[in-house]
Amino acid sequence: MSSKALSFLSITLLLSTAPKLPAQAPKDLEAVFETDLGSFRLEFLPEKAPKHVDFFADLIRKGFYDGSGFHRVFAYGLIQGGDPLLKDPKTKKELWGTGGLRLLKSEFNDTKHERGIVSTVSIPNVADSEGAQFFICLAPQPALDGKYTVWARVTEGIETIEKVSAVPAGDGGLVEKPVR
Repeated sequence: MSSKALSFLSITLLLSTAPKLPAQAPKDLEAVFETDLGSFRLEFLPEKAPKHVDFFADLIRKGFYDGSGFHRVFAYGLIQGGDPLLKDPKTKKELWGTGGLRLLKSEFNDTKHERGIVSTVSIPNVADSEGAQFFICLAPQPALDGKYTVWARVTEGIETIEKVSAVPAGDGGLVEKPVR
């Protein structure tokens, strides 16, 4: 099969110390993302946003993100994904970025939005509107500090995230074709 026939986004959890996942995500839990453009790893930051870490780890365990994609990019700035609507390739582009929100209350913390930081997407000016969508920073984003919940950090594969950020995009950073 060609690589085009195998387009997908898959996220796996790895736990180095226990064969069975506990209900709460421990510090040594990682997420591995497999995309069309390569893979990357995240470490969770439960000391910064415990409810967010538990929420995202639970979604990953359930396969929530399998088949989804990254739909918004700002070249070498940040990438956004996690919208469950993108699992259906027939979803209209106008709806990209609207699914999976209003599921979680904010857990703002003092972590700066620097290269490799992962935060939850929320609806601008709507309190506690966070949910399943997330973004990954490729460059410092100080304007986002204290306004979005940081819950993870990239530990490996930042070059894959750079590749995703460089795909063709139009207005508002919406990609021509989601990176799956």
